[in-house]
Amino acid sequence: MLKKKITVLTNDEMNPKIHLTIAGNVTKFVTIIPERISLVGIEGQELQMTAKIIPEEEYPFKILDILAVEKSNFSYQLKKINTSDKTEYEIEFKNLKKDKGYYNEVIELVTDSKIKPKITLNINGLIREKPKAD
Repeated sequence: MLKKKITVLTNDEMNPKIHLTIAGNVTKFVTIIPERISLVGIEGQELQMTAKIIPEEEYPFKILDILAVEKSNFSYQLKKINTSDKTEYEIEFKNLKKDKGYYNEVIELVTDSKIKPKITLNINGLIREKPKAD
């Protein structure tokens, strides 16, 4: 059960603030392993990472497309994996950034689900300067 407390400001002089607690059960729609995609290394190093996308049994979906605003810092490849009882996906990310610096990008997985037609993934990259030889 998830609980959140909020404060409501009113124009009632007797009750200028009201504190409310909202609680409810949250059902998981998808499992993403790992939850964060981080491509971290030094200049010239090949950096890649694979994310597994596993639809929950109660909410099956298919990934139809991947939308990325910026495509110059990393590439990705989607693979559909059929297991004996369900379909899972893997997305392989590869860093394309050659010079030192940081990037934070977002991709959207377009699904056939009416409940969640888009799933957002954050991709972070940190390319450090190559150490200088003494």
